[in-house]
Amino acid sequence: MWLQRYIKRQVAGAALRSAGLALAALLITGCASGPRPAKAPDSGQSDASGRAQTVREVSPEARTLYEQAVSVMASGDFLDAQLRFQEFLLRYPDFPGAHVNLAIIFAANGDDRAAEGSITDALIIDPEYPPALNQLGMLLRRQGSFPQAEAAYLKAVTVRPDYALAHYNLGVLYELYFRRLGDALQHFQRYQELSGDDKQVSKWIADLERRISSNRRTANVTE
Repeated sequence: MWLQRYIKRQVAGAALRSAGLALAALLITGCASGPRPAKAPDSGQSDASGRAQTVREVSPEARTLYEQAVSVMASGDFLDAQLRFQEFLLRYPDFPGAHVNLAIIFAANGDDRAAEGSITDALIIDPEYPPALNQLGMLLRRQGSFPQAEAAYLKAVTVRPDYALAHYNLGVLYELYFRRLGDALQHFQRYQELSGDDKQVSKWIADLERRISSNRRTANVTE
């Protein structure tokens, strides 16, 4: 499926940690709960950071158009989905999730410049929008800017501590690029707590625990 191929290429960035995330997980990187206006969650409650939110109703028409675009995107028709999100933004320009979904489409098509533009548009609307920060981290990782990618992911989980995908991507970053196995283990475990039992991630966690234990034994022998 296009989804698994895209996730493997864009999220993990290496065969050792290729991802097989569910469709819902990809939609979270955009706006899974629907077309949420900047700083106005559907629930009318404060978000995970505790920032006060201004409640504003999402019109049924906007929600319908958005959900149709997401459905087309999930079917793999990126061109149609791109046109739908662009048309949506002409009518409803202050929805960062639509920009993030465009960024996902552009990245899947190998157009990082366009993806960066869409991420920037989302962050202009809401500088603390976790899905946009997560996509920014993925873009920076692909560009080899690992400390900057880390900063983007960390900001995402600071704003929304229960944002599972950013924890997943921090785990990948810490293991593959920083070799910080303990930090990688912590974020993979947090991802599992939030997303449920991912069998592949469970294997990675077991492997990390084994390697960390082995490193400790080696350090004790050396001492």
